[in-house]
Amino acid sequence: MSAGQTVSLPLGARTPSAPASLGHRILQQGRYEALTMLRNGEQLILAIVLPLMALIALAVLPLLDGLSSSRVNIATPGVLALCAMSTAFTGQGIATGFDRRYGVLRFLSTTPLGKGGLIAGKVLAVLAVLAVQVAVVSVVAALLGWRPSATGVLLAVPLLILGAVAFTSLGLLVAGTVRPEATLAITNLLWILLGALGGIVLPPDRLPVVVQDVVHFLPSGALGQAMRDALVGGQLNVFAVVILLGWSILASAAATRWFKWS
Repeated sequence: MSAGQTVSLPLGARTPSAPASLGHRILQQGRYEALTMLRNGEQLILAIVLPLMALIALAVLPLLDGLSSSRVNIATPGVLALCAMSTAFTGQGIATGFDRRYGVLRFLSTTPLGKGGLIAGKVLAVLAVLAVQVAVVSVVAALLGWRPSATGVLLAVPLLILGAVAFTSLGLLVAGTVRPEATLAITNLLWILLGALGGIVLPPDRLPVVVQDVVHFLPSGALGQAMRDALVGGQLNVFAVVILLGWSILASAAATRWFKWS
């Protein structure tokens, strides 16, 4: 073949396509993860039903009296934070643990996605499901009389995203380092403990004295208090943001370093 001569392909032949970019692979993984979560009945109970039950209970019971002009105003920020923890930590932790058990992660380890891409894809899936949760909880809260300020909403959105990143990283850290059989027990136990005593739903001053000084340094307490300060007082809790950033960075680095595919 002489220089400059073109090569003609047989009729119907296709030129080799370029490999998908990392960003495209992450988007596809996130889409798959989100659809899987939304089609799972147990996940929907954890993501939607339990937070709604908590919202209604806090709006009816006098647990939050004296903290705001209405119970629902102080209850809704904590329940939205609970949504992030339920989906990002417990939901993703359990799903990833079962993926390890049944060999799905071993298959993914042979793809170009990589550990970082897997974590990023799961974060995207959590954010997609979280958007559905926020919409449902907000509608029910509005029916109960919740009227947040525009400033509070603008502050709350990035806080929820940051909380989702932190809890997704923590969920993957648990699911990727302990035995798959233990992931279910650990994530559910921590969900109960953090939900009841971690400052995410109930403010620290409504918790036992022995844990009041500790919850501010937990991701649950930081996210819960940051959401309440934003949606009730229209203020940004810088200390809580720093705590969430710290948990996000440390948990992401640890999950990327020690995550096991099988």
